[in-house]
Amino acid sequence: MGQRRVTFYIDGFNFYYGLRRMMNIDKNWRRFYWIDIVRLFEQFLGPDQLLNKVVYFTASPLDPEKNSRQSAFLNANTLLHPDKFEVVRGKYIKKTIQCPNCNTAISRPEEKKTDVNLSVRMMGDCFNDLTDILVLVSADSDLIPPLDFILHNFKNKKFKVYFPPSNNSFDINNYMKAHKSSVVRLDANATKFKNSIMPDTVAAGNKNYTIPDKWK
Repeated sequence: MGQRRVTFYIDGFNFYYGLRRMMNIDKNWRRFYWIDIVRLFEQFLGPDQLLNKVVYFTASPLDPEKNSRQSAFLNANTLLHPDKFEVVRGKYIKKTIQCPNCNTAISRPEEKKTDVNLSVRMMGDCFNDLTDILVLVSADSDLIPPLDFILHNFKNKKFKVYFPPSNNSFDINNYMKAHKSSVVRLDANATKFKNSIMPDTVAAGNKNYTIPDKWK
């Protein structure tokens, strides 16, 4: 039997804001904003496993500076691994909410489509037999239904869940335990993050992308 294909599906919003919370706890985690995502997850593979692809689900921030930082990170990873790294984009929309403290209407961005994109892609990859093992990197319990669908409809597929740094979900944790599996906590794997830090400038051909000053 050959190597089993492994695909990682990353909830980018969950992953990035988990890193931000970890950075507030330990400033050394700031270095891990600028990481080679493919290199990071390759370190979790077993000897009988082959990385098929890392699919990163996100949306472009409405703030120009945040968008620029995110673009540098995603483009650097695409440059390093054009065949192994893929970005699937949703979108941000402005949502008006009522401030509970001052009762004033305020506008805040809200990410849309990521859950749907993630769910459809995981089920589609199973249907088209594009992977053998699915790894969901998220602590969003709204993603339990697609996992449950895969469990009951694709008996030959396996899946795992990794919680992004500083994230947790009791519902997902209990769901995995009920199916005799355990969640991997990425914040317990700082060494793997450290091994995955990219050079300050990533270059290939006539393209190059540099770590944002705010992340140094």
